[in-house]
Amino acid sequence: MQRLVNAFRNSLRAFGRLIRSEKAFQQEIFLLGAAVPVAWFLADSWRGFALLIGSLLLLIIVEVLNTGIEAACDAFSREFNTDIQLAKDCGSLAVLISIVIAGGVWLLAVAEKIAGTSI
Repeated sequence: MQRLVNAFRNSLRAFGRLIRSEKAFQQEIFLLGAAVPVAWFLADSWRGFALLIGSLLLLIIVEVLNTGIEAACDAFSREFNTDIQLAKDCGSLAVLISIVIAGGVWLLAVAEKIAGTSI
């Protein structure tokens, strides 16, 4: 049980640090908060709602992992290194892919709502 408590504390510490210092994380948390009522309106079912919110949570997860990669790389060396650049660029690409996924899910939901159909 103590391991769970420690893991929860570590997670809260990371959340607090990210919410205070990482602009992208701040924006994504704000987006999530604004998206919940919109998703409620757009979704025709709990599954649809979960998909809309889940796509944004996926984006946040990838952003957190990208920030962790960047922090680990910076702790290793702040000097230019092609391997570190690749690691950071791959993290950035992962964020971009998750943005495309979330955007696609949301665009499909809006299109379905406008057309009055569902897939």
